[in-house]
Amino acid sequence: MTDINFKKSVNISEKEACWSVAQVQLLLDLPFNDLMYQAQLVHRQHHDANAVQLSTLISVKTGGCPEDCSYCPQAARYHTEVENQDLLSLDEVVLAAKNAKSQGASRFCMGAAWRGPKQRDIVKMAEIVSAVKALGLETCATLGMLKPGQAAQLSDAGLDYYNHNLDTAPEIYDEIITTRDYQDRLNTLQEVRDAGINVCCGGIVGMGETRQSRAGLIAQLANLTPYPESVPINHLVQVEGTPLYGTAILDPFEFVRTIAAARITMPNAIVRLSAGRQEMSEAIQALCFLAGANSIFYGDKLLTTGNPEANSDQALLKKLGLRSL
Repeated sequence: MTDINFKKSVNISEKEACWSVAQVQLLLDLPFNDLMYQAQLVHRQHHDANAVQLSTLISVKTGGCPEDCSYCPQAARYHTEVENQDLLSLDEVVLAAKNAKSQGASRFCMGAAWRGPKQRDIVKMAEIVSAVKALGLETCATLGMLKPGQAAQLSDAGLDYYNHNLDTAPEIYDEIITTRDYQDRLNTLQEVRDAGINVCCGGIVGMGETRQSRAGLIAQLANLTPYPESVPINHLVQVEGTPLYGTAILDPFEFVRTIAAARITMPNAIVRLSAGRQEMSEAIQALCFLAGANSIFYGDKLLTTGNPEANSDQALLKKLGLRSL
């Protein structure tokens, strides 16, 4: 399939910014080789094809969340092995950030299991963000829903990115979460935009959704104005005790297709291969990079779930001839 035929097949123009769910599904339905080819074309037009950005994610406050996200082991209502942990001290976070930088990470992401931070939490997080920023790292935080003015405080402290995922398509959102609605998420993203902070926003696949629902998620992300600067695509990590434990495992090629669709519809974004990477073979990870993923979470843990160790990641990047940004 030529590039011209591809554009005709999904009925898009060079300058069109809006993607319908049907158009994204046409991408996902392409023969695998054609989809990968188109994703590589887009990727090479906008990015260094052999460079990967390394981020490290730590949990600065763990467990006890009042939400009912069906995938999350940190929800207080589910019986998992996650132990509650209060907000880490400034010194603990700075030490972790120094270690991350020494291992090659360029972005340090901090997650807290809150529905939304209280004002005293924002004050503490602003101090932490400033200290991590002073190390020469990009800073990212995911703290839940933000109230008016809180994003501006984080911006003043030097926060570069705020992560707030849409999780899934709006049509099936209430099957996954009932304690907040889709508009709540969009409102927080607008607070972040208004404060001048870059948006990190993606979703989770493998939660029992259809290909059409995956298309709905990608379309929703691509149609944000502007679309996110950073797009983490997570593969569900099933944790015993959560409602989604036991869900049928998503075919790995379907995950690769989702990465490719994200790359094509959001050409300038950093597309991050995120949670679930520990369960992926090196071959599938390599296909994800070929499909346009150009960022990974780097380190041995993602909040409360495992992640490939740094040495293994470096070995894989070396095998593939990839270098870190």
